[in-house]
Formats: sequence, structure tokens, C-alpha cells
Amino acid sequence: MTKALTVLGIESSCDDTAAAVLRGSDILASVVYGQTALHADFGGVVPEIAARAHAEKLDHCIEEAMGKAGVTLQDIDGIAVTAGPGLIGGVLSGVMCAKGLAAATGLPLIGVNHLAGHALTPRLTDQVTYPYLMLLVSGGHCQFLIVSDYDSYQRIGGTIDDAPGEAFDKTARILGLPQPGGPSVENAAKRGDPKRFNLPRPLLNQPGCDMSFSGLKTAILRARDAIIAEKEGLTVQDQADLCAGFQAAACDVLTEKTRRALDIYLGLNPAVPTFAIAGGVAANTAIRAALMQLCSETDTRWVAPPLALCTDNAAMIAYAGLERLQHGETDDLTLSARPRWPLDQRSTPMLGSGKKGAKA
Repeated sequence: MTKALTVLGIESSCDDTAAAVLRGSDILASVVYGQTALHADFGGVVPEIAARAHAEKLDHCIEEAMGKAGVTLQDIDGIAVTAGPGLIGGVLSGVMCAKGLAAATGLPLIGVNHLAGHALTPRLTDQVTYPYLMLLVSGGHCQFLIVSDYDSYQRIGGTIDDAPGEAFDKTARILGLPQPGGPSVENAAKRGDPKRFNLPRPLLNQPGCDMSFSGLKTAILRARDAIIAEKEGLTVQDQADLCAGFQAAACDVLTEKTRRALDIYLGLNPAVPTFAIAGGVAANTAIRAALMQLCSETDTRWVAPPLALCTDNAAMIAYAGLERLQHGETDDLTLSARPRWPLDQRSTPMLGSGKKGAKA
């Protein structure tokens, strides 16, 4: 019987410092140090603060994860680390930490695309079979991926501007609600009237699976300014109604675009039709309910990993690294931190390309 590999995972691409130990498909430990309090006064993540916090916390986070797992470095078969995409300071902190461990121990080093971590999570949690349709919907990313193998992804649509999670955060900021914006907007929306404001559903009149959320956020800003001009202020009910309208519009866009993505995916005649979702926005109950209903209507299996594995974590990085390690793929100490790293290398970049490469 083949021995299950044990992998240490390290994640530091944004504002969560995380470490995990995975043995086969068993998560022995998963530790996440959040930074919400550090960024609370700034209305969003400050890259320099995030990078400094990662550098200070990574070794403690790794030590805690290994302690909880009951393993030492002698028990580890490989070190997987997020090598991009993300805030370059944070990614660099994780990569350098992993390089140091690999150099000191001689263990294999495996660089992991952060998006691959999310995309492969349903394999870890629910053992889904290829191919499956993945909606990665978070604060920094939003794309539909047909996942055909551990290293084969076809992007069939995504956001051309703001990601949904970013739009939720900006809406919360516009309305004076606390960060993170997703939970704040969702909680306020429960008390609001989604029909009070006539908000746009961007790109619904355009074919395909691409999405846009920047204009929706701008519509919220204009609606807020109109209320303030009329009333000289914003009531709690005004906030709730705007949040309800925003959430309903975002939900409508995601649902219709998912319907179109499913049409493309189901045209491949997969043996076990499966739709999976990951990312922080996957926690939104209204969006989840709408997408679950859509899967029911199309006889498609619905898979949503536990919330702790939908948001940024190192268990998903360890698993993506395990997949690479099992296929004999490792990196050397020249591994670079990458701020941009699209999963689908063949498709035209969604958000343009600069000196550092395609964004997504």
C-alpha cells in the first residue's frame, strides 16, 4: 500500500497568514491568522501592513499548525507555498519562508497558484471527478473555470473589472458599514427592500459569461448621494434598502451568468455533472440559495466546501501542492513570487496585461 504523502502548506497572498498540514486527503491541522483589526481603520487591506504582519506571523503560524498536527519537519514530504497571484509583499514573505525551510531540510519545494488552491478544493473535500465547473467568487477574483485535471483549466467567463467581493466591500464603505463588507451588506440587506432602488444588472443584455460589478457599485454611490441631497443624511433603513438592492442585483447577475456557464459545461456531457463554488462570496446565503436552485433545475451536483476552506487557507495550498508532488513536479530555490498568474494560460487575459504579466 502506497504511503500517503504529508505536505506542509503556506498561504500569505492577501491578509490571512495561514499554515496547514495535510496527509493524503486528511487535514491534520489548519491555522489562519487574520488581519482584520490591523486594516480596520483604513477601509481595506493595506499591502505594506499586510506584508509586515505576514513576515512576523508566518513562523508562529507554521509552528502552531505542526504542533496541532503532531508532526515535525522529519514527517513532512514536501512544502507547498502560494507563489502567486496576490499582493506581492505577502506572497514574497511566504515564498521566502518556504525556501528557507526547504533549504534547511532538503525537502521538496512546490510553488502553488493560489487560484488552483481554490479550484481544487472540491477534490479535497468532496472527491469530485473531472471535469467539473468551478465558480471562484471572492474579494479579488471572479471566474468560471472548467477544471479538467490538476493542471488543466479553461476559463469560460469572469469579471472584466471589480470582483464581487470587492464590490461588496466598496458598497459597505460607501454606506458607512464596517469591513469586511460582505457580511455587513448581507446582514443589512435582511432588513431592506430590494425593489426600492432600480439598480442595473450589468452585462445581462450581452451574450457570454463575462460579468461586471464596477457600474453596480457606482450606481449605489449615486443613489446614496441622491438620498443625502434630499434628506441631508442616510437612515438605517436607507442603508438596508441599498444593501438589499445591491445584493439582489449581484445575485441576479451571478445566477444568470452561471446558467450560461452551465450550458457550456453540460454540453461536454460530463459523467457526473458537478458545479462547485469557492471564495468568500460563496458564504452569502442569498447567492448560495439561488445557485443551489439552479443546480437542482439542471440536475447538476452542487458542491460548496465548508466556509473555512472557501476563504483563504493553507489546506487548499497543501492539497494543490500534493497533486503536483504526486505527479513528480517540484520547484527549486529560484521559485519566484508572482503578483499576476492566470490559471488559464491560453485564454486572453480578462483584466489586461502589464510589465509583470497577465492579471487574470
